Amino acid sequence: MTGVAGIGMTSDRTRQRMVEMLRHEGITDERVLAAMLELPRHAFVEEGIASRAYEDTPLPIGHGQTISSPLIVASMTQLLLEKTPMAKVLEIGTGCGYQTAVLARLVKEVYTLERIAPLMDKARRHLRDLRFYNVRYKHADGHAGYAEGAPYDGILSAASASHVPPALKEQLAVGGRLVLPVGVGEQWLYVIDRTEKGFTEQKREAVRFVPLLPGLAQ
Repeated sequence: MTGVAGIGMTSDRTRQRMVEMLRHEGITDERVLAAMLELPRHAFVEEGIASRAYEDTPLPIGHGQTISSPLIVASMTQLLLEKTPMAKVLEIGTGCGYQTAVLARLVKEVYTLERIAPLMDKARRHLRDLRFYNVRYKHADGHAGYAEGAPYDGILSAASASHVPPALKEQLAVGGRLVLPVGVGEQWLYVIDRTEKGFTEQKREAVRFVPLLPGLAQ
């Protein structure tokens, strides 16, 4: 990965310590751990806070948004990948592109939506620099999904919706899985599976995400 090598607090050794923390916290999917060991998380945040990139905490990425903590990224990705095969995934909330990159390491095709145009442009540059060519981007309201690419084997949202957007359920393939935080104030992580008979829903742990807002921002 040209131009993203780190030293000190952004080194490979620091990334290894992050992965050891993830294992300790219950992440068991070796595919997820390998992807996060390889990806330079510090390259997705501003230089001034790059030394904190491997701490288990969300960090600001501008425009009132954050990059999720490593544990949240790993947990949600692991939940999503429990449903296999997972060839095509939709991500709601591209942000800086780190979660996008993790997914792109693990599935054949990633479609990603971002309502804030400068963030989408920044994420596109990050992933281009890391030579990801299996990602399709769209500046759009996440509530509406990405109908052009549907149906999806998996959908993952990096922002909390006040309710489960109907369009996301409609764009999920039979046998597919939707992982998203839901709630205003108190938020919970939901796992929704689509079966031949309809949808099943699991309410998991309490979480804290930025809200999934309607409309577009330039």
